[in-house]
Amino acid sequence: MVDTRPLGRQPGSMRTVHRAVSAPGSLATGMAGVPEGAEIDLDFRLEAVMEGVLVTGTARTRVEGECSRCLDPVSETLTAEFQELFRYPPEDAAGVAEDADAADDDEDYYLEGELLDLEQVVRDAIVLALPLSPLCREDCPGLCVECGVKLAEAGADHGHGERVDPRWEALRKLGEEPGDR
Repeated sequence: MVDTRPLGRQPGSMRTVHRAVSAPGSLATGMAGVPEGAEIDLDFRLEAVMEGVLVTGTARTRVEGECSRCLDPVSETLTAEFQELFRYPPEDAAGVAEDADAADDDEDYYLEGELLDLEQVVRDAIVLALPLSPLCREDCPGLCVECGVKLAEAGADHGHGERVDPRWEALRKLGEEPGDR
């Protein structure tokens, strides 16, 4: 939770914040993720606007996974940017009338008193920034489809000879035999 009282609900006021938090458990995609308990460095700016508090920032953390081509372990630093408006809580029935678009309220974030909770915003930003197909290096050749050896370690002479799919064997023989046309 982040305290917004120093902004004073005065549009135009702002402050910057740096925090280090521990990663919760479920920040992952199929082949990469943030280890549970890993440190997430948050640098963000709080700006008071008419509707609420605009939060703009970055989250930096360590991502671990496996290369999508050769399955070697991969570890890299991830930087994810985020920006979200936390609206002031709606006033009571005696206050301002509610919007006609109640469906939009489900997608909005609201301040809880003078506090805002960044957990869901940071979670979404990090998960969306995770690589879907991480690579140990850009030119990773992957694994041999025949024997599974790492092609980077196999050498230039690695091969299995020419194998023809048995379903195509009859067509290959047609091309070799002299035929009447």
